[in-house]
Amino acid sequence: MLLAVICGLFIAGFIGFVLIAGFIGAAAAVGGGAKPVLPKSGVLAIDMSRFVLSETEQPTNPMNSLNGKTVPNVSLYKAVKALQLAAKDPGVEYVFLRADGNLSGVASLEEFRVALAEFRRSGKAVVAFTESPSTGSYWLASVADKVYMTAYPGGMVTLTGLSMQTFFLKDLLDKFGVHMQLIRHGKYKSAGEMFIRNSPSPENHEQYQALVDAMWGAVSAQIAESRGIPVDALNAAIDGLTLCLPEDFLSAGLVDGLLSREELKEKLATYAGAASFDDVKMIPFPDYVQVRILPQLRPKNKIAVIYADGSIVDGDDPMNVDGDRFARTVAKVRADSTVKAVVLRVNSPGGSVLASDKIKHELDLLGTVKPLVASYGTYAASGGYWISNNCGHIFSDATTLTGSIGVFGLVPDFSKTAKDVLHIGVMSVNSNKHGDMFSSMRPFDAQEYAYMERSIEDIYDRFTSIVSEGRDLPKARVDEIGQGRVWAGADALGIGLVDEIGTLQDAIHYAAVAAGITPGSESVVALPEPMTELEMILEMFGQKTRPEEFVKVKLREYSRPQVLARTPYEYTIL
Repeated sequence: MLLAVICGLFIAGFIGFVLIAGFIGAAAAVGGGAKPVLPKSGVLAIDMSRFVLSETEQPTNPMNSLNGKTVPNVSLYKAVKALQLAAKDPGVEYVFLRADGNLSGVASLEEFRVALAEFRRSGKAVVAFTESPSTGSYWLASVADKVYMTAYPGGMVTLTGLSMQTFFLKDLLDKFGVHMQLIRHGKYKSAGEMFIRNSPSPENHEQYQALVDAMWGAVSAQIAESRGIPVDALNAAIDGLTLCLPEDFLSAGLVDGLLSREELKEKLATYAGAASFDDVKMIPFPDYVQVRILPQLRPKNKIAVIYADGSIVDGDDPMNVDGDRFARTVAKVRADSTVKAVVLRVNSPGGSVLASDKIKHELDLLGTVKPLVASYGTYAASGGYWISNNCGHIFSDATTLTGSIGVFGLVPDFSKTAKDVLHIGVMSVNSNKHGDMFSSMRPFDAQEYAYMERSIEDIYDRFTSIVSEGRDLPKARVDEIGQGRVWAGADALGIGLVDEIGTLQDAIHYAAVAAGITPGSESVVALPEPMTELEMILEMFGQKTRPEEFVKVKLREYSRPQVLARTPYEYTIL
């Protein structure tokens, strides 16, 4: 009987493993797909609703592929390179841009817009069409030679400027008896304010108003320049809510014509030199990127672009910037003699101080042996600025959110929730006076608050010292522009937090020159390596290992019967 049970368990487990492996293989096969075939010539169709510009290259999630929900990611670097190739490609006649439905970040849009402007300078046209212009989509579309809009009303127009909203939860938390204990240095360090206030502090409102104004200043100036209209006229039209119907956009000079669907087809055929639209071949932009941007088998003159994309966290989290893994990546690049220079691409709002310090230590070592240049995406704030401010040269987008030189700690107190809301009594038995300090079941006393404050002050002092040394600024000046305040890249340039407004391509060009490489002859290697489809599926199942390691482990597990003796629970001393 015992042998029969063991054999049954073994057979059931093995069959389950085979089924799971088959499911993973099928999902990966669906996610991989066949490489598309491009026509010999045609119009490069860029529909921003059909792909997402992302910092790092990630394959389409195979699980989404199974149910048909596929919006491919196209890395910003590859998207820009594809436009550069298309400018010289005789098979690309012009670009047809549909910017509506954009799902990409603001910095990615800014850099993609620059790339489209470069494409135009090749002599090829960019033709844009919009039905429901938003602030971001119209900003991108305005770079085109010609911008057309649907002749039919009914589209949702949201070209109303930029806005940021913050929610404040103190009144709600009070109803549940939750008391949030915030310890911070920096009057502008507002990340924890939402938990302790029901409205913004004057400093918080000041910094975000300045941030929005700076970002809109950059966006509106680019729209006005592209359309040949005064910035004041653009702002007057937006503030007066006069941009409601397609005719309003035409009279304001924001579009070049109003077209029906058939008229649009005729225009596109005319630009392509075709007799009718049926003769026009459309080349989907993601397909063009996939076919034209090929990996180099034996790259020379390598420049590594290391992507710090996501929150900076402790532990092992491949979907974010985890300290230990990321530090190992940097150390590996430092030891790689084939890598001649490095660009650190930062798109991070910060996170763990411990993880940030580990990463910065390795980056500082790297900077002593190879040119190290930083490029800022949508965010390079707090921990994102901590790790990168010592780079030899810092490029930022005008709309980047950076700075936030400040520190805070947040510890909840649920004692009132337990007593007054849930009617639960809590007893703590401690070996020492402050043993239950971090239990979240009582507020800090004065000594404990001072203990936390000492740690915060020490970290802030270290942060300002790091920036003072990295940016060659007096520490008092760093404290003045610090205090947790966030800055738009356009303003950060004027106060010395960054060196230049420029794109990722500009940073790569700078790194190539610094390494003695002729710009354009470099080979770019993206790190950390993106997850494969199989790894994404295994991650969903909680498996951190590579696919081949996962298979080996499971085969070993199912190759013998097992009788286990273990507790049904685990405990951890924090």
